[in-house]
Amino acid sequence: QVQLVESGGGLVQAGDSLRLSCAASGRPLSMYVMGWFRQAPGKEREFVAAISKSGINTNNADSVKGRFTISRDNAKNTVYLQMNVLKPEDTAVYYCAADINPRITSLPREYDYWGQGTQVTVSS
Repeated sequence: QVQLVESGGGLVQAGDSLRLSCAASGRPLSMYVMGWFRQAPGKEREFVAAISKSGINTNNADSVKGRFTISRDNAKNTVYLQMNVLKPEDTAVYYCAADINPRITSLPREYDYWGQGTQVTVSS
């Protein structure tokens, strides 16, 4: 199995940028479709972005299109989430997840492995 560790969260102001990283160990990251999800207090976990195993195809939630970019470096076993023009409503715990299946999906139940999450707080 693969172990995932997120980093890069923090407290920022509205309009700022952050880059989250998710480091994988145990198995090559290239085996997995990777996704980013987030969960705000009192809300369900929601899809943010996903990237295919090769990195060629991506999918973003409408709420982050034009602001967030998912990427991966399989040689470094790391997936990234570049977050620009952050808004207070982006405040949440952000999780990366790995899916062994071949196609990108936005459904949390399709993902097999999850990190522990990293907190992102955006102040107004």
